[in-house]
Amino acid sequence: MIFLKKVNNPEEYGVAEIRGRRVVNIVEKPKRPRSNLAVLGIYMYDNLVFDIIRTLKPSRRRELEITDVNNAYIKDGSMRYEMLTGGWADAGESINAYNDTINFVRRRRAGKPGKR
Repeated sequence: MIFLKKVNNPEEYGVAEIRGRRVVNIVEKPKRPRSNLAVLGIYMYDNLVFDIIRTLKPSRRRELEITDVNNAYIKDGSMRYEMLTGGWADAGESINAYNDTINFVRRRRAGKPGKR
């Protein structure tokens, strides 16, 4: 299972293409996103994930890509998703994003509304 959220800048994320209640594809940082549904980096896998990982080939970056794992589940028809509502922040995007996330959490803990 993956978690998705509508974002204003989908080209900066893995983007899910949905048909009905099915994820049909995920593209990492597409130049022309087919949706505004970002894959949030919150994953829940069964134990078959290890079999999938063993079949992966390194990308151009010489890394095994999580998008390839997700697309394997999509290909076999078992990928599910949930939409995340409420606040979410990409704390790993940059030092400024990390700082914004910390400040967002501080405001929430203090009972003040945040902007995410």
